[in-house]
Amino acid sequence: MREYNGKTYMENQPHTMEELLEITTILRSPGGCSWDRAQTHESLKKCLEEEAGEVLQAVERKDDENLCEELGDLLLQVLLNCEIAKERGAFSFQDVVQVLADKLIRRHPHVFGDTKRPENPEEALALWKDVKRREKEREEGPQKAEG
Repeated sequence: MREYNGKTYMENQPHTMEELLEITTILRSPGGCSWDRAQTHESLKKCLEEEAGEVLQAVERKDDENLCEELGDLLLQVLLNCEIAKERGAFSFQDVVQVLADKLIRRHPHVFGDTKRPENPEEALALWKDVKRREKEREEGPQKAEG
C-alpha cells in the first residue's frame, strides 16, 4: 500500500466526496496513472459520450445496480475534466458546484424565492425556461436580445 499525503486509500472502505477529489488529483499527479495524466478535455469527449450512453442504457433496463456504477463512471468524467481545468487555472470542481447551486436556486424562484408555485410539472418547466431566457437576454444585452 502506498501513502499519499499521509493517507492510505483502500477499496471497500467508506469514502467521501473530498476523498474522491483527492483520488482524482492523485491519478493525474506525476506518481499517478499515465493514462489519466495523458487525458485532455478533447481526449475525454469520447469517454464522456460513452459513459452517458451507458447511463441511459441502465435507465432503460431499469438496472439500479448498473445505474449506480455507470453514474460513478460519468462522475469520473466530470471530475477528470475539472482536474484538468484546475491544472490550467481555469476552474475547479468547487467552481462547478458553486455555478450549479447558484443556477438551481435562481431557476427555482418558486422554491427558493417568493414566486407563486407552479400547479404542475409543465408550468414548472415553463418557469425554468422563462428564467433561462431572461438570463440569456441579460448576458447578450439589449441589442442582441432584440435581434
